Amino acid sequence: MRINHELRRYIQTYIFPLYAKNDEGHRINHIEYVIRRSFLFVKQFESLDENMVFAAAAYHDIAHHINKDLHEELSAKIFWDDVMIARFFTEEQRIIIREAIEDHRASMDHPPRSNYGKILSSADRSTDLDEFIRRTHAYSLRHFPEYTMRQHMERCYQHMQNKYGQGGYAKSYVTDEEYIRFCQEIDRLLKNWDAFECKYSEVISR
Repeated sequence: MRINHELRRYIQTYIFPLYAKNDEGHRINHIEYVIRRSFLFVKQFESLDENMVFAAAAYHDIAHHINKDLHEELSAKIFWDDVMIARFFTEEQRIIIREAIEDHRASMDHPPRSNYGKILSSADRSTDLDEFIRRTHAYSLRHFPEYTMRQHMERCYQHMQNKYGQGGYAKSYVTDEEYIRFCQEIDRLLKNWDAFECKYSEVISR
């Protein structure tokens, strides 16, 4: 990565610590994962600014703790209102970064408006099945404490089907072998409830 030193230092010092406010699935480990994957995809496009890629990934979930359902809009606003980050980009560049953040969610009803958005959205996709199950289970425990274990399991299965199953809403806009292998494993489990149940129980018991 060829990132402006001052930009990197600002984000590492003042932005990354804010991710401690988020739930476990959207803290700094996730941001580092998205940054890593974003830079894997940069070479699939021509003439992209790596500083813009870095900034979009660094800010994309910063407002998740405020409102998870609107976090892409709120995160984009935090980026846009940050007078310090504005020192590093032109207004045109900032608009593209803001739109990339707004467009990154898997459930969006339109494709990202730029290649920066396509990279960020694709990089934000899960590729670790165990982590996906852990995050889904943790969310279910927190929001549906009255559920039985069977109901938590069924909710995870349905979420997996809706997001990553055939015709699911999660999309990738890049060539991503890691994500392809992940979806193949998802497909295997969705076709075999016993295998899914075994995997789910194994992951949440660790």
